[in-house]
Amino acid sequence: MNRKVQIQLSLMMFLEFFVWGSWFVTMGIYLPNTLGASDPEIAMAYSTQSWGAILAPFIIGLIADRYFNAERILGILHLVGAVIMVKLAFAESFASFYPFILAYMVLYMPTLALVNSVSFNQMDNPAKQFSFVRVYGTIGWIIAGLAISYIFHWDSVTGVEEGALKNTFLMCAVASTLLGVFSFSLPKTPPTARSQKGISLNEIIGLDALKLLKDRNFAIFFIASILIC
Repeated sequence: MNRKVQIQLSLMMFLEFFVWGSWFVTMGIYLPNTLGASDPEIAMAYSTQSWGAILAPFIIGLIADRYFNAERILGILHLVGAVIMVKLAFAESFASFYPFILAYMVLYMPTLALVNSVSFNQMDNPAKQFSFVRVYGTIGWIIAGLAISYIFHWDSVTGVEEGALKNTFLMCAVASTLLGVFSFSLPKTPPTARSQKGISLNEIIGLDALKLLKDRNFAIFFIASILIC
């Protein structure tokens, strides 16, 4: 992996998690104070992350990973996501907010796999090189939070009262647009030969992973993890 590609992938990771960190944490403050959402409604809004994660394999396995270059679908998803973020910023009630946040998370969660796919495809030694790229994602998340609290003060008492937190969605929209456009300049990541072949429903929804339970050590670890949770 040459230096230019490393810089491209690092910027991609930075924007990917800046986009998420721009609104996700402060949404819990925004909903009750600006839209008058109840606690169950706030929980519903955050549960969209789980729905997005559940549906992501269908988007990746059935569409993106089989028919399109990863960097192209990444760009399209973020451009559409930017439009949805603008809609969220101007939602006037939770009833109008929820459908958009659900749609956004269904589109966003697959991009987490796509940025990894683009990265791994360009690396000679992912085990050693990926961490140097992925760390910029964490930096992006942190900087988004610092910008909200210490630069714009949108989450201050005054900012919350004035409804300034809606600007977090607009900031996300801008960053998402930048990433969407930038994605089309990323190194090409075409569908793999395996993904172009037939694929079963079990592979798409991850049921093949249950075969790992045949391994005694994995089964013990799996059961212990469930009990701890």
